[in-house]
Amino acid sequence: MRHFGIAVLAFAAFLPLALADSPPAATPSSAAPTGAEVYVISPRDGETVQSPVTVRFGLKGMGVAPAGIQVANTGHHHLLVDVAEAPAQNQPIGKDDTHLHFGGGQTEATVELKAGTHTLQLVVGDYLHVPFSPSIASKPIKITVK
Repeated sequence: MRHFGIAVLAFAAFLPLALADSPPAATPSSAAPTGAEVYVISPRDGETVQSPVTVRFGLKGMGVAPAGIQVANTGHHHLLVDVAEAPAQNQPIGKDDTHLHFGGGQTEATVELKAGTHTLQLVVGDYLHVPFSPSIASKPIKITVK
């Protein structure tokens, strides 16, 4: 019986290491509330701005809740900067320099952007950062930073 306990402990210690190299499992997307829309309030499409840039988020037809809090018809914002492809529908949105998370329920953010032309787009994620189905994404806008 003692050997069985040691084997279980060894397996439990090994399991996180084995899973670390595994690709993330697909996560079902939450159903989008009917008529929900997300949009960039400011800056406006085509506007020339200075860095840092304050981006104000607009949301209609649903509420905002922090990540990790599951409440019906709510989600939180993700700002995509210069991202060409939409995030996967059944995976949490990545978090890096181009996929910015606002899981605290923020409705605006100030971001540092280099001089040049940039594309901004908002995507609403559910409590697990997974895009809704169908996706609730803003129209991409282009801005120029002086």
